[in-house]
Amino acid sequence: MLVHIYRSNRKPDTYLYLAEKDDFSMVPDSLMTVFGEPEFSFSFQLSAQKKLIKEDASTVLNNLKEQAYHLQLRKDVLIEQMLTMKSAN
Repeated sequence: MLVHIYRSNRKPDTYLYLAEKDDFSMVPDSLMTVFGEPEFSFSFQLSAQKKLIKEDASTVLNNLKEQAYHLQLRKDVLIEQMLTMKSAN
């Protein structure tokens, strides 16, 4: 599967993986508000056998198939924390 990676301009080490390039329609508005303006990084072919540094390839593929996106966060930040930080700002 061809995967497209976008980095957050607001949150360090936070990335969105998309199944379709530039198609953010399936990403919840609340997540996009916290994520900020997506900055395209790169595209690559992903398979279940591919080794990723911070994510499990099977999990990423499953999320892409089920919801058309995958969110990669810093290991020390939970999505609930991101949403809380956004509501505090």
